Amino acid sequence: MKTILCFGDLNTWGVVPFTSDSNVMRYSPNVRWGGVLRTTLGADNSVIEEGLRGRTTVWPDPIEGEHKCGKTYLPPCLESHQPIDLVVLMLGTNDLKHKFGLSAADIAAGAATLVDIIQRSTTGPNNSAPSVLLICAPPIARLSLFADMFEGAQEKSRQLARFYSDIAASRHCEFLDAGQLVVSSDVDGIHYDASEQQKLGYAVAAKVKPVFG
Repeated sequence: MKTILCFGDLNTWGVVPFTSDSNVMRYSPNVRWGGVLRTTLGADNSVIEEGLRGRTTVWPDPIEGEHKCGKTYLPPCLESHQPIDLVVLMLGTNDLKHKFGLSAADIAAGAATLVDIIQRSTTGPNNSAPSVLLICAPPIARLSLFADMFEGAQEKSRQLARFYSDIAASRHCEFLDAGQLVVSSDVDGIHYDASEQQKLGYAVAAKVKPVFG
C-alpha cells in the first residue's frame, strides 16, 4: 500500500464557495479532490487529506495564529504519518493576502522551503525522503467577499505558476499547474466549485500513477 499525504489549505480542506449571506460549508469526501484521488487510485493506496483553512507556506499569521504556518506544522505532520511515499503540496493562496505584502517570488520561495523540508526528511519508506508533487493553485477569480483581504492578489496569482515550475525543476520533483485545468469560483474568487474539485482530483491521480510505476 502506498501512502499519499495531501498537504494544503482551504481548497484541500474542501471549502464550498460562499458569500457573506451563507455559512462556511465543506464538500463531502467524495467531492473533495483528495477524495476523488483516493477513489481513482483504489484501495491499495492510503490518501491522507491534511487541509487547513488559512494555512500559509512559511508565514505566521498575526491574526489567525501561528498554527496556520505550514512550515511549523509540516515536520510533525510528516512524522505523524510516516512512512509516506508521496507528499502532494498545494499552498500559496493564503500568502496572497494583502496583510502579508508578498511578491509572487516571495510566495514561491515559501513553497520551496516546504519542498526542502520534505526532501530532507526521513519520513519516507526505509527512512528515505518522500517523493513530492508540487501544485500551483489556479489564479484568483472575481473577488467579492474577499476583495479587501486579497487586494492586489489577482495579478500576483497569475505569476505563481512560472515560479513554482522553476522550483520543481530545480528540486527534481513533480509539478502540476492547476490553473491549466481548473478555475477558481466566481462566487467568491478563492474556492473551487464541485466540478473543479473533481477535475483536480482526476488530474492529480494522473500525475501520481507514473510516480508509483
